[in-house]
Amino acid sequence: MPFANLKVPADTLTAESRKRLQDAVTDAFVGVYGERARATTLVILEEVADGGWSLGGTILNEAVLGRS
Repeated sequence: MPFANLKVPADTLTAESRKRLQDAVTDAFVGVYGERARATTLVILEEVADGGWSLGGTILNEAVLGRS
């Protein structure tokens, strides 16, 4: 079963954009494994709270990400 666990900044996706992202990831797996993979592809989107991650030791928050 293909599996993707995506982490995104909290409150940045609408219901529509969340669905589009999940569909795009599923379609990518189908593009590699063939249509048989569609029914078993699992995509999890996890929202990370502001300041809940860092890159190179720098906390990524709304100000750093340009969302403030």
